[in-house]
Amino acid sequence: MLRSIRWRLTLLYSALFMVAGALLLGFTYLLVSRSKPSTAVGSYEGYEGYEGIEGSGVPGVAGGPGAASPDAPSLTTYAEALRADQLHQLLVEAGIALAVMTVASVALGRLMAGRVLAPLRTMTAAARRISADNLRRRLAVRGPDDELKAMADTFDDVLARLDDAFEAQKRFVANASHELRTPLTLQQAIVDVALADPDASVDTLRAACLRVRAAGREQERLIDALLTLARSQGGLQRTEFMDLAAIVRERLPGDEVRVEAELHPAPVFGDPQLMERLVANLVDNAVRHNHQEGARSWIRLWTGLDGGRPVLRIANSGRVIPQDRVSELFQPFRRLGAERVRGRDGLGLGLSIVAAVAMAHGGSVAAWPRAEGGLSVKVTLPPR
Repeated sequence: MLRSIRWRLTLLYSALFMVAGALLLGFTYLLVSRSKPSTAVGSYEGYEGYEGIEGSGVPGVAGGPGAASPDAPSLTTYAEALRADQLHQLLVEAGIALAVMTVASVALGRLMAGRVLAPLRTMTAAARRISADNLRRRLAVRGPDDELKAMADTFDDVLARLDDAFEAQKRFVANASHELRTPLTLQQAIVDVALADPDASVDTLRAACLRVRAAGREQERLIDALLTLARSQGGLQRTEFMDLAAIVRERLPGDEVRVEAELHPAPVFGDPQLMERLVANLVDNAVRHNHQEGARSWIRLWTGLDGGRPVLRIANSGRVIPQDRVSELFQPFRRLGAERVRGRDGLGLGLSIVAAVAMAHGGSVAAWPRAEGGLSVKVTLPPR
């Protein structure tokens, strides 16, 4: 029974009532016992012909007319005895009343605890009806803005985030399946065409093999990117000090674009392999989504400390990117061009890996489009 919070609240209410009642009873008894009794001794002075109370038990008090008036000590003793009896009777009656009200407080406490916990039972029943396949349901508790409603609203917020996470996971699995199936389908088609030609020459078969190998390499790159994304989302496995400027210097692109680099020391504590992948993805993304003409394409890189935090900034020329599409670039397999179109668009995991690596190191990534075209990206990492 004591495992029920309703009974625990009931016993708590009753115990508090009993303690408060006992304190009130004791305080009242103390006040009454410490108050001075009113004596009637002075009223007998000069009184003649006092008619005593027969059978009163007070010494010196006669039962008939003409009897002697009682003396003061006898009256005081009688008053004290009467007062003691009254105090004892008050204590007994108040104790009985306290016991009765304590029993009544148990019933009232259980009733009030049930009413207070009724919204909690409703939320529990609604939460049990929510499953992993039905995360769109909400508790939607109505009523005053109290602690229970705040807890229900918090639970609804958690459900909303879980629903978004599950939906994102489903989209990721579907997109990953499609991306992995595409090179397999291509390989199967190349092999089928080569086998269907009975007059296929050695050069034709060699070309088919080269195309199959290229599709396999593309599939290998995709699997490697997925493993890197999963590794970065799982946290850091190894950490050491490194210079972000040195990593960027080793990953500078070749002659395909004009590079402007201003590399100042930026010490970072983290996983060197993941940090190298972050820099490589940013540089590859800047080169891949640039102008095709070499004269118009450029990349600017900057490393250094900004407010004591190591920072990497990279900007590139290219086509104009709508502001409302920038956030989509950090989602897996999302491209600005047609969905799931290969070629210069890449795998669609570059900036997703960048964001995951930065988050694993406790940093952040911000991106914004340039008015002239292209994209600017800023990676901020924790201070050394």
